[in-house]
Amino acid sequence: MAGYLTTHVLDTAQGCPGRGIKIDLYRISGDSRIFVRSLVTNNDGRTDSHILPSEEFETGTYELEFHVGAYFDAAGISLPDPKFLDVVPLRFGMSEEAHYHVPLLVSPFSYSTYRGS
Repeated sequence: MAGYLTTHVLDTAQGCPGRGIKIDLYRISGDSRIFVRSLVTNNDGRTDSHILPSEEFETGTYELEFHVGAYFDAAGISLPDPKFLDVVPLRFGMSEEAHYHVPLLVSPFSYSTYRGS
């Protein structure tokens, strides 16, 4: 089975998918972050393609950056300046050729994640 990476963003404050959120993917190598790609979530809070497709998959350490501050601005949610959450970084490891699903549950003042299926 070839590995690949997906994500899903849910806005727990409004009870809806996180639509239009920019997500950046980086591969971590030593002290360096190597940019891989940017995608934007669709109306279901998912990306239209895998964040890291099987043909590019490598085990290792990665980081997803979710640009949630701009999302909450676009949703008209009034937040203090500076925002408590603006860009949410999630650093995680992928140690085997498998499907890794790394969702983000987010509100203006909290977030959580887990390894999904």
